[in-house]
Amino acid sequence: MKLELDASLGIPLTDQIVNGVRTWLRTPEARVGSKLPSIRQLAAQHGISRFPVIEAYDRLVSLGLVDSRQGSGFYVADRRAHAASLAIVSPELVEEVSGPAWQAVQHGPGMLRLGSGWTPEDWRDMEGLSFAIRQLARMDPRSLIDYSTPLGNATLREQVALRLAVLGIHVHPHRIMLTQGASQALDLVIRWMLKPGDTVFVEDPGYYNLLGLLRISDVQIVGIPRTRHGPDIEVLEAKLREYRPKLFFVNTVFHNPTGTTMSPPNAFRVLQLAKQHAFKIVEDDVFADFQVEPTDRLATLDQLESVIYIGGFSKTLSSSLRVGYLVADPEAIRMMADIKTLTSITSSRFAESIVSSMLERGAYRKYLDRLRRQLGEAQARALQTLDQAGWEVFGPPVGGHFLWARVPHVADSRTLSKFAERFGIAIPPGHAFHSDLRATPWLRINVAYANETRAVEFLHEAAAAAELRIA
Repeated sequence: MKLELDASLGIPLTDQIVNGVRTWLRTPEARVGSKLPSIRQLAAQHGISRFPVIEAYDRLVSLGLVDSRQGSGFYVADRRAHAASLAIVSPELVEEVSGPAWQAVQHGPGMLRLGSGWTPEDWRDMEGLSFAIRQLARMDPRSLIDYSTPLGNATLREQVALRLAVLGIHVHPHRIMLTQGASQALDLVIRWMLKPGDTVFVEDPGYYNLLGLLRISDVQIVGIPRTRHGPDIEVLEAKLREYRPKLFFVNTVFHNPTGTTMSPPNAFRVLQLAKQHAFKIVEDDVFADFQVEPTDRLATLDQLESVIYIGGFSKTLSSSLRVGYLVADPEAIRMMADIKTLTSITSSRFAESIVSSMLERGAYRKYLDRLRRQLGEAQARALQTLDQAGWEVFGPPVGGHFLWARVPHVADSRTLSKFAERFGIAIPPGHAFHSDLRATPWLRINVAYANETRAVEFLHEAAAAAELRIA
């Protein structure tokens, strides 16, 4: 078993050992029952203390990847037996027993989340959140233990209505329902509007979690290519001659994963086709608050006649505060509120109250100003690095987290994902974002992490390795 440990990487040695052993376990050499080096051997071989080795081996045993035999040593475990006997699946069996959605969000300890969809922890307004939590505990202690209402916190719904008015979407709060993140909002729409066998259109590439929800709903998924300006109108028109979709899921601003924003002509044409062919558009605008100068949404142009609008705060404030919202006509809200009550009782009164406090005090507005500047600066640096390294970017981004990029001559981004592991980087391959899971050269890069030393080294080395045909 060969491990490469480097104390200068800034990754704890324990994490490097665990990740190195995990990589070795995927090789043919690592047969069930193969013996690992002893703790003393491994420490001496790399000139390190025995303590990180002990901790790493303990973690590998806990994960079910390694068996500890008293007085004998450590051995490669029968991982399928462990997976069958435990209620959880070890991360090392992800590729064997789980789908791309799990793979896309799973990261080993100490790994740089270059392909994630989240804002870094140290960019978040931890001080503002802490203040809001303390204030809430003093002023409204019942919010710490009580249920919310089916529609959610009334004050926060009023605040959402005011924020939507800035985008030109004019709605009464009774047309707004709070949810446990935007993902629950998508799930409620799917449960309410679709039945097995129905046809839906999605942007391709698109949000992997949405694609997973649609797959388990047993509907027919038809991908519409996403261009730099929005859905490919020619393909959309052709598919509408062939299919009768009930819904078309669209990411208007800072599209996930390409980072592009829909152009006004594209938006007008999509709405025309929705009315002409009688399908609803589900507009996922979860990245709205990252936009400095608001542009027209489909819901702005349509005023929610053919559009169901979804937004949220988890991407900005906190991934743990799962607060999203869904905007639709009153009857649709009533039906989906019933489904929400049956499936989850209510959303979190605590989380909704925290978000409401942040908005009411103006803390959220100040935080967003800072966050937008950070993202803008990070994106400019990331684009410069990618250009210097020889990567190609899908479209000229104008904000947000994401760049959709590829290395020339690399046909399958799984090659790059694997190469990234050498640098302690987790980045899901691009096929997870395609409706048919086809291989693709493209990768989603989060600019908030792209300027880390490890990321810059990976971006340069990956392009060089591909050029030499050794990636």
